[in-house]
Amino acid sequence: MRMISTRTHGVIDYVTGILLIAAPWLFGFANGTAAQWVPVILGAIVILQSLITDYELGAIRQLPMPTHLMLDAASGALLLVSPWLFGFSHFVWVPHVVVGLFEIVVSFLTVKEPSLV
Repeated sequence: MRMISTRTHGVIDYVTGILLIAAPWLFGFANGTAAQWVPVILGAIVILQSLITDYELGAIRQLPMPTHLMLDAASGALLLVSPWLFGFSHFVWVPHVVVGLFEIVVSFLTVKEPSLV
């Protein structure tokens, strides 16, 4: 059951992007390794993707919402497995797993068509 509006999803996107970029410094794992750069890069991608998505908070509105949601789920999955994929799980993994799962869940709970007014 999809219950998150595309407008709310847009707010979540921008907040998540900023949080991902800031997380290494907020949570003390800004050490120049993949642990730091995976969330920073994915956070920038989340913001850029949001800017080009065809929904209420998109600036350019070229990327269809179903594609956006698929990319959100994929980036969430990458973030989720990144501590083990890139070998830093011994150092930090909780923020990556929590935000990754959050991205996946939100992508499946968001309606696929924006109510553009």
